[in-house]
Amino acid sequence: MKNFAVIGVGGYIAPRHLEAIVKTGNRVVAALDPNDSVGLLDRYAPDAKFFTASEDFEAYLQDMKGTENEVHYVSICSPNHLHASHIKMAFRHGADAICEKPIVLTVEEIEELKGLEKQTGCKVSTILQLRVHDAIRNLKTQIKNSDKKKHEIELTYITSRGDWYHRSWKGETRKSGGLTTNIGVHFFDMITWIFGNPTKNVVHVKTDTIASGYLELERANVKWFLTVDRSFLPEGAAGKTTFRSLKIDGNEFEFSDGFTELHNTVYASVLNGMGYGLEDVTPAIKIVEDIRELEPAGVNEETSHPTALNCIL
Repeated sequence: MKNFAVIGVGGYIAPRHLEAIVKTGNRVVAALDPNDSVGLLDRYAPDAKFFTASEDFEAYLQDMKGTENEVHYVSICSPNHLHASHIKMAFRHGADAICEKPIVLTVEEIEELKGLEKQTGCKVSTILQLRVHDAIRNLKTQIKNSDKKKHEIELTYITSRGDWYHRSWKGETRKSGGLTTNIGVHFFDMITWIFGNPTKNVVHVKTDTIASGYLELERANVKWFLTVDRSFLPEGAAGKTTFRSLKIDGNEFEFSDGFTELHNTVYASVLNGMGYGLEDVTPAIKIVEDIRELEPAGVNEETSHPTALNCIL
């Protein structure tokens, strides 16, 4: 059994990490969050020490060295711009890190953390849950065995967010990395994992609520569209707040179900030494970093996603 500490335990994604820790037979001994509304700890880790100040949290990690409560892993669920510093914090105390996506915001940060892994002997793994989704793993095998050299892809992700989203850290590009980083990085990871690294990256639309563009990968041309605006939900999505679609050569690839246990699967893989690390995430981080820097080129019929063509900007 391993001991875990959780940073950002008051956030949206933390319950999935807490459940994964418990479901894999481990325990949470400490948690950190500036927000003290963390009653969910009573469900998963009633005996965990809780801190609202990072100095007190780090002092606890240090004091527990060599005891039965020594922390082996730090799970990081904090805002995106804090991930790199919190990974470094884990390393300082001799703990490995498991970090929510995006693991960091820039390729430069990835390179820095690679150096720290070598120096400390610690390792950071990240949550790329789509890579352990059964249907997506099967798709990767099919594409690998396909004779077709280049596939045509349409990727659509609509996830409704209210005004709170834009007023929170998620709405600040400096902190979240922007829309494509915050809600899209795992899809960019998925398509590069299946279809190869990018050779061309074009942005057609980029606003606070909509992003769309075109990627050329080694084995696919990808028209993509992401938004947090619920008005784009299709009629068939009545009553739902999220819509995912992946069309491959005009055929819909179904992967709507099977998401509930994926964090548990990722944790089990990490604990077995099979987690995804810094090298794995680099292509997707490079894509979203480039998107932040690229100026929108405007829509065109040849390479724009069909939904983007209908946008009035």
